[in-house]
Amino acid sequence: MLTDYEKIIGSQSPKTWLVTGAAGFIGSHLVHNLLLSGQKVVGLDNLSTGSKLNIDLALNTLSEEQIANFAFIEGDITDKNICNKSVEGVNVVLHQAALGSVPRSIKDPRSTHNNNVNGFFNILEASRQASVQNVVYASSSSVYGDSPKLPKREGEFGKLLSSYAGSKYINEVYSSIYTTNYSMNLIGLRYFNVFGPRQNPEGEYAAVIPKWINLMLENKEVEIYGDGQNSRDFCFIDNVVEANILSGISKNTSDVLNIACHDRITLIELFDLIKNILNEDYNFKYSKEPSFMPPRSGDIKHSFASIDRANKVIGYEVRVKFKEGLKKTVHYFVNKHKAKHS
Repeated sequence: MLTDYEKIIGSQSPKTWLVTGAAGFIGSHLVHNLLLSGQKVVGLDNLSTGSKLNIDLALNTLSEEQIANFAFIEGDITDKNICNKSVEGVNVVLHQAALGSVPRSIKDPRSTHNNNVNGFFNILEASRQASVQNVVYASSSSVYGDSPKLPKREGEFGKLLSSYAGSKYINEVYSSIYTTNYSMNLIGLRYFNVFGPRQNPEGEYAAVIPKWINLMLENKEVEIYGDGQNSRDFCFIDNVVEANILSGISKNTSDVLNIACHDRITLIELFDLIKNILNEDYNFKYSKEPSFMPPRSGDIKHSFASIDRANKVIGYEVRVKFKEGLKKTVHYFVNKHKAKHS
């Protein structure tokens, strides 16, 4: 039986796909699903924020034949020679490698610029020289800045609030220039708060959903920055995988698209929802109240995306709604917690 992604790729298979940031959360899910769909995949990662364990998890349910279609390169996108090597024989680039986190970019703007701008340029230029026609890259909802307009629509911006947002916007500018001058198909995907299994729950810059689930399972206090009324359009990982594959096979298309669920929830509602899932589905009683902290620099008040353009351009639809995705994510971390403490 064909996988859903094989049906999407169709008669165009097999292709060779480069996934940068392959050992990261999003990258490893892309690797798994492309290999599962009979594609050849080259993975590039410097393992600074990604983990070889993510690669192992991406491969461990695949057949020997599928695994044989994967090649891993340990290297850095800031090294143009590594980038040139990585694109050899590649048909589609899915560029996920970046130094994430708004707070980290405010603390260390130079590293953010070097990885997210210089690294992106190296991949873009290597792809041009290798005549790769389709390049898909991870942009971010942070490019909307302090614009109060909801839902967020492509083309409507506010003032950028962080180096991370600036780096992603610069990528979009370079993509427009390369589309104009070199006839490349370049699609930027503005991710809205991606979450799901395998996302790292640890560390100062961990995403909120895995971090909170992990803290609750350890019966530790959750911190909320602000009054808890900030809202987010959380997007489950399966939706992001599909958006990348749809973009990778698109013909004669260059654009920037919102990838989200067109839904939103406040942080205090998210806290209560996770707590209730743990209680009702796993009989795990978490009784602590959240601690409210001062708002963080660079954080936006609300994110809520229009996905009309993504639907029109690449046929994107929400594969997994937020609450279904959250239950799947909680299930993953509960099993991981049980295994750790068994």
